[in-house]
Amino acid sequence: MSLKVKLIQYTREAEKTIAAAAKLCYSAVGVDDIVSNLNEENVEKFLNMLMSYGHQSPIEHVSFTFAVEGVSRSLTHQLVRHRIASYSQQSQRYVKLNQFEYIVPPAINNNEKCKEIYVNAMKNIQRDYDIIVDNLMQDYLKQGLDKKVAEKKAIEDARYVFPNACETKIILTMNARSLINFFNHRCCERAQWEIRNLADEMLKQVKEVAPILFKYAGPNCVKGACPEGKMTCGKSSEKREIYLGSK
Repeated sequence: MSLKVKLIQYTREAEKTIAAAAKLCYSAVGVDDIVSNLNEENVEKFLNMLMSYGHQSPIEHVSFTFAVEGVSRSLTHQLVRHRIASYSQQSQRYVKLNQFEYIVPPAINNNEKCKEIYVNAMKNIQRDYDIIVDNLMQDYLKQGLDKKVAEKKAIEDARYVFPNACETKIILTMNARSLINFFNHRCCERAQWEIRNLADEMLKQVKEVAPILFKYAGPNCVKGACPEGKMTCGKSSEKREIYLGSK
């Protein structure tokens, strides 16, 4: 299954909301007066100034929610390390996987020998999962448990055989500040290919609805020197071209 990302919800007029919140910090007038004086031109001007100063607390007032499919549990283990966020992931405790989908890394897919070993391993895991589920269910049924309860208890233990490659689905919500931090780390060339692809697609979609806010979003090197030291990819100029459209 291929990567599928959809921005399913976000703060409407996000940039106007941020501008109002930021202006309130420096204004003697009330919110009504601030909002009534905001138009597209001065919102853009103020937001550009705000982001250039690095004043990011006001951007926490807006959030973005994504539905993601076609990713591995290896990816989601990395994703949930971004702790200022909310996650809802498909449960292997409650969902029986009669034929689990899995992600094949490109390097493995392009190596015939590795791909053969990999695919066979996935087939064997599905077979072993089914056998464990059946055997555990029989044990629980003999103990007098209801069939539905027996299956649930069986699959929550049988799932331990599933690999990191197992495909999963997740809905995540981040505020704009956390999202920019996520892009800083995961759009970077040093991030693993799968989560980098996810980050790039998420960035593409939020730029469509909040282009000023995410104008300078991307790996850290788009705004200055690469912070990775000796582990730099050495492609800062190329990355700035990709993410900013200019060197």
